Amino acid sequence: MRDSKKYFHPETIKRISRLELRAKYVVEGVLSGMHRSPFFGQSIEFRQHRDYVQGDDLRHVDWKVWARQDRLYVKQFEEDTDLHCHLLVDVSQSMTYGEGVFSKYDYAATLACCLAYLVIRQKDCVGCSIFASELGETVPCLGRATQLEAIAGLFDQSRTESKTDMNSVLKTFSSKLNKKGLVIIISDFFDEPEALLRGMRLLRQQGHDLLIIHVLDRDELEFPFDGPTHFEGLESSDELKCNPAALRETYLEMMHEHRHELKKTCDSARADYECCSTDTAFNTVLSRLLNRRMARQKR
Repeated sequence: MRDSKKYFHPETIKRISRLELRAKYVVEGVLSGMHRSPFFGQSIEFRQHRDYVQGDDLRHVDWKVWARQDRLYVKQFEEDTDLHCHLLVDVSQSMTYGEGVFSKYDYAATLACCLAYLVIRQKDCVGCSIFASELGETVPCLGRATQLEAIAGLFDQSRTESKTDMNSVLKTFSSKLNKKGLVIIISDFFDEPEALLRGMRLLRQQGHDLLIIHVLDRDELEFPFDGPTHFEGLESSDELKCNPAALRETYLEMMHEHRHELKKTCDSARADYECCSTDTAFNTVLSRLLNRRMARQKR
């Protein structure tokens, strides 16, 4: 049995220079270890109840109704297999940071291509937009076999720029969507959670399913710096010379609070939230996302 940590670790994946090949390598490897097709983005909506009939799948019994009425009812659903998946990837200056194998931007681009390939493999539609202070270039949402190449090309050509303005970006983005689907936002989310919430509420009102992927460098999670250090702002001209040990406790508390607020924000908007560092093996992240989606469909 092969060591998945070896095969899917960022150091290994980095050696595959072309994004589309990287994505195929990762996704095919992840799916080979799963017992069923993940139907990653399949939209399943509740339609109605009907009386339970012997032989019905007990997973579909509405036990809350049974507790109130002492009668068994089965939940029926409508399935929309014509999925439209929209990827939104942050290209602000803060995404250029990275002391490991991948910068946050490189990691986010690879992860986005993996997700795009997964959707294409299901024969569904996928598109991708980049953003910073405003919505940038876009690959339209289509079901063509060439979509992965087009999305990879978007990342090859894009340049990181300016600050993140999540509220403005999501407001513009929501106005351009004409069919509900799955919206996946990949960012380091160095913006106010309230700004994200306002944008997510617009998307939820339109009926979109939301997945938030929070990408951070290990340095940002653990603040391992030691000795006199000169910090420079990536999205401002601010500079700071200090002894990091004096700041570590306060910094870690603030980072913990920020992540906690983001999770609460996503919960309030009924959006899935996943946090990962750039040294996390890609199969680990994808497996968590796929398993979560399959668990949701079984409810």
